[in-house]
Amino acid sequence: MARQPLSERIGAWLGLDDDWRRPGPRLERRDAAIAAAMAMAAAMNLELLRGYVSAELLRSRPLEYGLIVLEAAPLLWRRRFPLASTLVIFAGFVVTTRTAGEVNSQLVGMALIFLSVFSAVNWAASRRAVTAVIAGILLADLVWLTWDVAVGSGLERISDRQGDGAAHGLLGPALSYGIYSYLVNIVFFVAAFAFGTSAWRRARQQDQLADQAAQIARQAEQLRDRAIVEERLRIARELHDVVAHHVSVTGVQAAAARRALARRPERAAGALSAVEESSREAIGQMRGLLGALRGATGPQDGSRRSSPTLAQLTGLTTDRPDGLDVDCTLLESTPGAAENVPLPIGLSIYRTVEEALTNVRRHSTARSAQVVVRITERYAEAEILDSGRPVPGSSGTGLGLLGMRERVAGHKGEAEIGPRPTGGYRVRVRLPLEEVS
Repeated sequence: MARQPLSERIGAWLGLDDDWRRPGPRLERRDAAIAAAMAMAAAMNLELLRGYVSAELLRSRPLEYGLIVLEAAPLLWRRRFPLASTLVIFAGFVVTTRTAGEVNSQLVGMALIFLSVFSAVNWAASRRAVTAVIAGILLADLVWLTWDVAVGSGLERISDRQGDGAAHGLLGPALSYGIYSYLVNIVFFVAAFAFGTSAWRRARQQDQLADQAAQIARQAEQLRDRAIVEERLRIARELHDVVAHHVSVTGVQAAAARRALARRPERAAGALSAVEESSREAIGQMRGLLGALRGATGPQDGSRRSSPTLAQLTGLTTDRPDGLDVDCTLLESTPGAAENVPLPIGLSIYRTVEEALTNVRRHSTARSAQVVVRITERYAEAEILDSGRPVPGSSGTGLGLLGMRERVAGHKGEAEIGPRPTGGYRVRVRLPLEEVS
């Protein structure tokens, strides 16, 4: 993979081509607090200077404090209008330095510039616009420094610091002062820009994570709606296959009993017995269906089953005319543990064993299979093993295995499905019981 050019990597880090726009916040108390804190720091710095600087080098207090307000006030809008705020602050910094330089002495002035640049880079809507504005401010600052060193008051400061002694550095006084000033300003601007960009990137990442979380929530809602639709379809099938069948049988047998009642009472009695049995079975199936819908757990008897359960596994492994010899073993950590398995878990275990044995019959040369079902307090597990080879041309559609995995995923369980190293095939699913409510 070819490595990106340095210019492209820098542009990507700066987000120059990024379409994301950070929402502009409203004016908040913290904005006023930061502006007031910077103004107080500048005022404290000024008063400390007045304690040891000659009065001839200072200006009147009203002018100095007015300039402090001029510099600090735009910080109120440093997040709402970041570019405009930075331009106003820089202009005020230039005016203050030219009019009353003591206001921006020490680190207070540079801290003000640092904060304004940081805020602009962090909150500006357009990455290209903020990069151009900050680059322009830095260029103007360096031009101003050059002018100050060449013909401005910078020469006077150099002379005052040099005194009567000759300079003994590697470079001359003007060049040393100029390079030092350049480095200080460049480092401050670059550091503020870098920290601001990092903060902007973090905000973008958090916004993307929030969008992803919202999308996941929407998808989860769609999945819930889909699950409701699928459950309604399942209920419709259950009603048609179970209840409607028994109702139809009841109607037919009742009609036969009515016709045979007078002439053949014994036949009518048989028909009425069938009606009774079918009605009882229909009621039991309906109760089981309602119990499954309500998430009924605990002991299950025959009157509450609408779906196969663990107790019916023997029907899959015995009395089968297909010639497959199935050895089924149920292992319980405590006696009766299988009876307390929730209905959805029991149905999933049943369907897994059913599908696995069906695959053995259809797609394997094996004539025997082993089924082991383990029930503990923490999980229900089913393992189906065979030692056959795949039958050529019988690979199937894979929907059965996909259904197994989806069923296991729905219970947050584990599935191991695939060929065995020693030959044959293995299906093992483990469904947790503790998380089922």
